[in-house]
Amino acid sequence: MSESAIKSLLSESEVYISKGDVVQASEKLYKAAEECIKLLAKHFKLSEVEVAEERGRWTVTLLERAVEALTGKLGVDVRIGWDAANYLHVWGFHEAKIEIEGVKARKPAIERLAKLTEEALSRKVHG
Repeated sequence: MSESAIKSLLSESEVYISKGDVVQASEKLYKAAEECIKLLAKHFKLSEVEVAEERGRWTVTLLERAVEALTGKLGVDVRIGWDAANYLHVWGFHEAKIEIEGVKARKPAIERLAKLTEEALSRKVHG
């Protein structure tokens, strides 16, 4: 996935938010954050990328490890964005137990993660 795809997911989430669709808005926001973590992990050549490629998929454990490493490199906004997205994934998408206000409240943290991703990827320095 690319930065433009992440922006598209964020835009799609806004459409679903405007419709009051918690499940779909949560899913789009989670997917945007997940793709940010994967792109950043690849950019910084984290070992989790190789493991995910060997397994043919990313697991929650690998994503969590990547988040920890990326938080050390880029700061707490990585963790905050990921935690907001993960909350939406569980309570907004899978369980459908939150209201649209809960989605709206978490969206800025995910948008910060997307902005941080864009800024990091624009730098040529790796590692």
